[in-house]
Amino acid sequence: MDKILIIDDNQAVLDALSLLLEIHGYDVVTAHTPFEAEQVVRYQRIALAIQDMNFTADTTSGEEGKHLFYSLRSLNAHLPIILITAWTELETAIELVKAGAADYLGKPWDDNKLVTCVANLIELGKAKQDNAVYSRQQTERQSSHEEANLAGLIYASTAMERVVDMALQLAKSDVSVLITGPNGSGKERIAEIVQLNSALVEQPFVKVNAGALPSELIEAELFGAEAGAYTGANKQRIGRFEAADGGTLFLDEIGNLPPSGQMKLLRVLQTGEFERLGSVQTQKVNVRVISATNADLLQDIKAGRFREDLYYRLNVIELRLPPLNERQDDIIPLINYFLPDREFGIATEQALVNYPWPGNVRELENACKRAGVLKPQGQLNFTDFGLEDSVSSSKKQVNKEPDKAEIEAAMREYHGVVAKVARHFGLSRQALYRRLQKFEIDY
Repeated sequence: MDKILIIDDNQAVLDALSLLLEIHGYDVVTAHTPFEAEQVVRYQRIALAIQDMNFTADTTSGEEGKHLFYSLRSLNAHLPIILITAWTELETAIELVKAGAADYLGKPWDDNKLVTCVANLIELGKAKQDNAVYSRQQTERQSSHEEANLAGLIYASTAMERVVDMALQLAKSDVSVLITGPNGSGKERIAEIVQLNSALVEQPFVKVNAGALPSELIEAELFGAEAGAYTGANKQRIGRFEAADGGTLFLDEIGNLPPSGQMKLLRVLQTGEFERLGSVQTQKVNVRVISATNADLLQDIKAGRFREDLYYRLNVIELRLPPLNERQDDIIPLINYFLPDREFGIATEQALVNYPWPGNVRELENACKRAGVLKPQGQLNFTDFGLEDSVSSSKKQVNKEPDKAEIEAAMREYHGVVAKVARHFGLSRQALYRRLQKFEIDY
């Protein structure tokens, strides 16, 4: 329940306002003096304050109210404050509204107007606090991320911030990590972030894509082979595990590993031991394994295609990378990275953000390369990206470029909640932030 503080030296005023607000479901606390009010705000969670302008008999200047206002704002910068004022203090009340007071009401006040004002201001105050918390979290994340090596990763979405946060936490440990996500979403880049920020950063980092190798060669690739172990093996071959000894091995598309390779991989994860193909001599290594897959390994386990015990060895912690259409705030920053200093209007921006990108970041990069080659100069349109056939049946509405007045109106309508305003215009949050800065709109 939202708690409202009423400050007035007149008990009749306190009683009347308390009854009015309690009837409408608010929790009310009262104070007779500025000192009492300051103590309440200092030690209690107050959603809104209603204050008189004078607290001493025969005083009508409003100076006491002015001092109290600034004191309360110093204790809680986001606290909405309504001033109750007589006509003699009107000039001071207007001065305080310019300084940040939420509103002022004359005596005698209108009950309906007061209740409506209270409800709107409490909702707006919550939105501002949510935005302040979000901004603080963003700043903290950016600070920690700036100190880390992010392997050139481009992102702006909350979803990717969480992925990066977890990757940096996992980098500090030596547990096995399974990165899951669709093709082209950036799983290898996340693996690089884990390795680059780990204690093994100076040690070997070896990558192998199990999906790019014939099944009969995967075991030789991972574990090595003696000369003559298979057709075409004319000399001894060092496997990826030996090459990665003391460091990190990244196994991409792990779901393509054949049963015999799965069994050997399980053994090396358990004991650090294996034999090259065609050899009886046991090798021993110390390797951290990061694996990745776009497959549903649990479904593969049910179908008998993947070992359950290996799955749990690989998946000490799973790091899920969402597809690009689940992190739309990344789309425009990625396009700006792939096509630096190129311009496109809001209709093109919205169409690119709304496009489903089934091929994820890889498809986006290829589309940008196409646009850059076929139209090296001038403003880019959506058709320049070669995606028109894929969205011809889309029912999404493309809005016109909003002007300053429209954005300000939407900010008022949605009480300053940036995410809601961005959705209203069909923009990403980053795109809306750029327009807020352009028009010098406070948020």
